Amino acid sequence: MKKVVVITPQDARYGFTLAGVEQRLAAPMEAEERLREALAEEDAGVVMIDERLLKDIGPERLQELESRWFGVLLILPAPQETGGENYLQRLLVRVLGYQVRVTP
Repeated sequence: MKKVVVITPQDARYGFTLAGVEQRLAAPMEAEERLREALAEEDAGVVMIDERLLKDIGPERLQELESRWFGVLLILPAPQETGGENYLQRLLVRVLGYQVRVTP
C-alpha cells in the first residue's frame, strides 16, 4: 500500500500525524530537497506540500519534478490567506494555461 507524505512548515507541525499521515517539516529553503526526497520514495503515492513552501521553487521547476513522478502531487493552500489571487485561480491558470475569471 502506498503512503501519504505531507511537507509543511514548522507552524503546521501538529495535525497530520494525528490522522496517520507521514509529516515532514521544512523551511522554505529546504522545501525542494524535502520534495525531491519524498518523490524519490517508491512507497509514496501521494505527496502534499504546503503552498507557503513553494516560494523558492518556480512553477516550471515544480512541474519538472512532478512530471518525473507517477504519484499524485497536491499543493495545500496556505491557511488564512487573505487578499490577492486565490488558490483556485492559480490552479486554473496552471491547468488551463491562461487566466479564467470565476464569478459567483
